[in-house]
Amino acid sequence: MDSVKIVLDESRIPKAWYNIVSDLPVPLAPVIHPGTKQPIGPDDLAPLFPMDLILQEVSTEREVPIPEPVRDAYRLYRPTPLYRARRLERALDTPAKIYYKYEGVSPAGSHKPNTALAQAFYNKQAGVRRLTTETGAGQWGSALALACRLFGLECTVYMVKVSYEQKPYRKVMMQTWGAEVIPSPSTRTNAGRGILAKDPKSPGSLGMAISEAVEDAATHDDTKYSLGSVLNHVLMHQTVIGLEAKQQMEMAGDYPDIVVGCIGGGSNMAGLAFPFLADKFKGKKLRVVAVEPEACPTLTRGDYLYDFGDTAATTPLIKMYTLGHTFVPPAIHAGGLRYHGDAPLVCLLYHHKYIEAVAYQQRAVFEAAVQFARAEGIIPAPEPAHAVLKVIQEALQCKRDGTSRTILFNLSGHGHFDLQAYEEFLTGRLEDYAYPQQQIQQAVRELAAIQP
Repeated sequence: MDSVKIVLDESRIPKAWYNIVSDLPVPLAPVIHPGTKQPIGPDDLAPLFPMDLILQEVSTEREVPIPEPVRDAYRLYRPTPLYRARRLERALDTPAKIYYKYEGVSPAGSHKPNTALAQAFYNKQAGVRRLTTETGAGQWGSALALACRLFGLECTVYMVKVSYEQKPYRKVMMQTWGAEVIPSPSTRTNAGRGILAKDPKSPGSLGMAISEAVEDAATHDDTKYSLGSVLNHVLMHQTVIGLEAKQQMEMAGDYPDIVVGCIGGGSNMAGLAFPFLADKFKGKKLRVVAVEPEACPTLTRGDYLYDFGDTAATTPLIKMYTLGHTFVPPAIHAGGLRYHGDAPLVCLLYHHKYIEAVAYQQRAVFEAAVQFARAEGIIPAPEPAHAVLKVIQEALQCKRDGTSRTILFNLSGHGHFDLQAYEEFLTGRLEDYAYPQQQIQQAVRELAAIQP
């Protein structure tokens, strides 16, 4: 095919999400109650999530049907297009074939509505009035604000303070859809007040914002908590990306040799890669690469341990590659990649070498993003720009090898609200930052006391 865009009809929106748990070659470690050191049960999660989502979190069914009201909401932007990056291929003079699944066509400008719409639906069905959540760069908060508006829920978003200040227009987007947006850490919660008492100038972190959102939900009977990454059901909802991409790659008469996605909590990379990993488990030759920032090198430099999901240590213990729940990331522009851990499913696959991981400095990432934008026209968000850098490197390796490989990546959102970052890069003011190894080692030592 000579097409640049490979587009599916609305009738081909997936009718079920893919649950990779059913196909895992190795079992997933249980989620542990920090008090009893025993696996948690549904009742432990009931204060935060509706039962339908709890059942999805522990499901071992291979396919979970997508409710028709959710599929109908997906029609606002799904199926998303698959692009063949022909202009980038020519600019790189590479024999590689580069494809990207473009999730920036959603109303929120990213892949995040894929799970936000599902979570809002199930909460509305359970009689919930309000959802709380955290957000880093604002993509997740924007998606949940949209979903709550479409399904008739109120929405409170705790936004990492440094991103609240760096990205004011994402705050305005959330407010336009009716959400209340609070810079975190805040004085609204006990967790926020405790953090500010220790550091009044704290820039915030996703772990801190999670603590505040969880506390808010747990202390109000009509409120539940919503998470945009990490948990099993969240990653499962995102598999609509990969399920569509498999149909589109078949239409193109091609199949990826390499699948690339950026990673913060895991939903971006997992959403594209998990349906393809199902083929790898059956013997298909395939590389899957997760790309993270050197400023938050969870997979590449963290330890595989049980840790809390939030700074205030209010969540259950989950086994993941972690930098320690007290980790406070530097104020890099890829706000969606600043989490101290990663999804347990992704960490399990990395630990057993089913996927690879690499970390990059942000100046090299933005250089690749500009190169992509000048070839393909789309300005990537800072998060998927990490994947762009890896794709360019792999394509240039194909050129050196004289070998054609098919590379597929998830361009999970546009950078229209991230232009301050581009301005800093283009004017030479963007700085690299590698997280100090001694701080990682100290945080990991502190985790010894909480291991089951």
